[in-house]
Amino acid sequence: METINGEWYMKGCAKDDPNRLHTVEDAAALVQKIGFLPLFSNDIPGFSVEERTLAADWWKDDPTRDPWAWRQILSRHPGIVYGKFFDRRAGFVSTDWFPTFANYRRNGYDFDTLIDEGLAPQRHRKLMQPFLTDGLPNGTELHSFALKAQAGFGKGGEKNFEGTLTELEMQSYLCIGDFRQRTNKKGQLYGWHIAIITPPETKLGYDRIAEAYREPPEDSQRRIIAQIRDFFPEATDDQLQKWLGIRR
Repeated sequence: METINGEWYMKGCAKDDPNRLHTVEDAAALVQKIGFLPLFSNDIPGFSVEERTLAADWWKDDPTRDPWAWRQILSRHPGIVYGKFFDRRAGFVSTDWFPTFANYRRNGYDFDTLIDEGLAPQRHRKLMQPFLTDGLPNGTELHSFALKAQAGFGKGGEKNFEGTLTELEMQSYLCIGDFRQRTNKKGQLYGWHIAIITPPETKLGYDRIAEAYREPPEDSQRRIIAQIRDFFPEATDDQLQKWLGIRR
């Protein structure tokens, strides 16, 4: 997206663009092919769902063509992990690449190790607590509003729930595993579909992610950059670093 005269505009692509994504299946295939795919445009030209779809198709509430609706479908795809992973903005990582991605983003630390070494801020610890048992992910899934309440955020409690959640997604400790409606007392679904928050281990399993810790995070970083450069060879170091979130 870009801002023109104070208004947001989707970049989009032409109808006859050979790289255009026509369906959610096209988008899933591209995530599997590249391994990584931001939802919105970024500093690397062409590296987003936004730039490979028609601007007019967004926010139409039509899953056959609306990329905003696709994100809900792809969030529960067995081969894809979804969350705010790229420069604090939403995107997709294939399950094949996610362990490598998590190893880099976590710098080789499980969250319990961050706690043991005093490296986890209090807000992070509170937000992660519902998802951990004996320091390890327990498979819990929570609506974002339920997590906010359970972790003690909101009126009279901790501040900046959304920002803290984004930070934990950027570090790959949490992801969005689905979008679901609320359930009333009669067991009936109602309202908007709301993000379901969970550790990525819920989808991949703990061992599959922990296996990647054997590789030095710097090597994971180099392999990720090499993978992206295979598809976007003109990407500069600065562009890649901003996208990858290199802050160490």
